[in-house]
Amino acid sequence: MDLLRFTTAGSVDDGKSTLIGRLLYDCKSIFEDQLEAIERSSRQRGDENVNLALLTDGLRAEREQGITIDVAYRYFATPKRKFIIADTPGHIQYTRNMVTGASTANLAIILVDARKGVIEQTCRHTFIANLLRIQHIVVAVNKMDLVDWSEEVFEKIKADFLSFASRLDHLVDVSFVPISALKGDNVVEPSSHMPWHKGPTLLYHLETVYVGAQENHVDSRFPVQWVVRPMSDQWHDFRGYAGRVAGGVFKPGDEVVVLPSGFKSRVKGIYADQKEVPEAFAPQSVVLTLEDEIDISRGDMLVKPNNQPESKQDLEAMICWFSGTRNLRAKDRYVVRHTTQEAKAVVTELRYKVNINTLHKIEGDSEMSLNEIGRIALRTSRPLLHDPYHRNRITGSFVLVDEGTNETVAAGMIL
Repeated sequence: MDLLRFTTAGSVDDGKSTLIGRLLYDCKSIFEDQLEAIERSSRQRGDENVNLALLTDGLRAEREQGITIDVAYRYFATPKRKFIIADTPGHIQYTRNMVTGASTANLAIILVDARKGVIEQTCRHTFIANLLRIQHIVVAVNKMDLVDWSEEVFEKIKADFLSFASRLDHLVDVSFVPISALKGDNVVEPSSHMPWHKGPTLLYHLETVYVGAQENHVDSRFPVQWVVRPMSDQWHDFRGYAGRVAGGVFKPGDEVVVLPSGFKSRVKGIYADQKEVPEAFAPQSVVLTLEDEIDISRGDMLVKPNNQPESKQDLEAMICWFSGTRNLRAKDRYVVRHTTQEAKAVVTELRYKVNINTLHKIEGDSEMSLNEIGRIALRTSRPLLHDPYHRNRITGSFVLVDEGTNETVAAGMIL
């Protein structure tokens, strides 16, 4: 079975955690003792219904305030597909958590409260999904039971959202589903209250949406994470290179180039789970062996000779600023971590920040603060082997780290 990673996003109290709880409950993916604990907690809190949001809101502060603060990951499966869900917070001060949860997603569910319509946070999360190149968006119009299952309300929200989305450039597929996460309408089973909705339920869409084109199988990229030397009787002279395939396909006999040294060799064998396999492709984690003895270490990259990544010290990137203790300024120095490479870097210029509500560029500001998004110019101490983020999400992304505190202060997408 294939795997779908998706994230939920939306404003505060739009029902993200309740929706995930409803999905797990209706798919029979909750153990009996879990359900009993949730029912007990719901009674103690004085809730009228079983509070399914407690399935993902595990922090004490989340349960006390009824909000999501940290990213919660949940796993479930149906006969058609396996799923990994990232439940992300809706508060504006936790935008960095939303970016973290959405960075590996194939699809984003953006919840809209039917009573409030498209608001600032809806636009913010749609912009972030677009920035992170999440191609599939599902707009789940929640709490339809509170607007008397009105088709008119649903159609207005749909028109407002499409008006905003038309100004974004990377959204490939946008779908709309009217739901009630609390009552379960159109989540797993079709709703009898909304016969006017002719589209699929939310779960059916998640099971059938095509996500095969998410990985780059054209540009062969293999960042080396570790050199494997077992030194055992069984693997006495074994020398392999472990890592995760970031793009393309590798097979025994393929000619490869080791970057940055430029030495050439051929793939001798590919190993996964301690047995030899006929090929490796993104995003598999494997061990490659080569026909020639070459000095290769962590941070090097294996690529095909006729298709190599860019190697530059001067980079242009969009970043989301994570730090609440310091702001980004030009001439600041950081450590940049990119695939398995690490280098020192200096911010040469803050080009502009983005007003997410209007999508206007804010030029002239000298600082970028917590949760702000903008474009910077960066110069690294040595060339980074990279592709543009729109072409490869693995080789096109990086994080900035504060040298003094080791705090991750920003996530970046190379342009």
